Amino acid sequence: MTAKTLTCRVSEVEDLTPDVFRVYLEGRAEAVAHAAGQYLEVELGEGEWVPFSIANAHGGDGRIELHIQHWPERSNSTRLREMMMVAEHLTLRLPSGDCMLDPDSQRPLLLVGAGTGFAQMKAIAEAALAEDPQRNIEIWWAAKERRDFYLESLPRAWAERFAQVHFHAVSEAELPADFAGSRVHGHQGRVDAVLAERLSDVSAHDVYLSGSPGMVYACVDVLASFGLVPSRVFSDVFAYAPRDPLVPTVGSLIRENGA
Repeated sequence: MTAKTLTCRVSEVEDLTPDVFRVYLEGRAEAVAHAAGQYLEVELGEGEWVPFSIANAHGGDGRIELHIQHWPERSNSTRLREMMMVAEHLTLRLPSGDCMLDPDSQRPLLLVGAGTGFAQMKAIAEAALAEDPQRNIEIWWAAKERRDFYLESLPRAWAERFAQVHFHAVSEAELPADFAGSRVHGHQGRVDAVLAERLSDVSAHDVYLSGSPGMVYACVDVLASFGLVPSRVFSDVFAYAPRDPLVPTVGSLIRENGA
């Protein structure tokens, strides 16, 4: 799909936490069509565009969902927040991005997102479950503390409803003892370290990652030692912060670690 510029109506703005808010936009269904995992850009000012993952799979109803982190100390974040609250319409450019759900693959999914990177993983999970409710999906969501899992109830509901879905919350702060539930798991630490401890073989998986370049490549390096297939790992980071090699060989990791 070729990116196009259009105007959408702001239908709802909702605070999810003191730091994250959700925005619903409405436009013509055919105009806002996108693949699960793609992103759009919002025009903040003349020639200034800000990217956001589209947080919902395309449903044919012209509705777009965004999850936006608010940073009060950043002027453009404050401007964006104010604009979202008062604007009736926004100018968008969409769709963009190659980190999208592969419609031809039925491999198990390993979805890893940090903070509002969950938005991209949400769209991918929604599309995958709509196509095949029996698909194996592991959702790993990393955050600083529990309140940052701003839609915690949603992956919990997926894990309860779908027998093949597991939700892993990875928090830097300790999670309460009663956090775990049916196919819901709580972990403490950095997400790459937790993946290193908890996973073994990912060679059969399609892996999607959303977060900072440092977080994404740290996870790639961990998963490389577990059989990660380079052609089956996807992230927008690979386009705007490329690395060579994208996925290191196991031998190079051993030499780097001095083992």
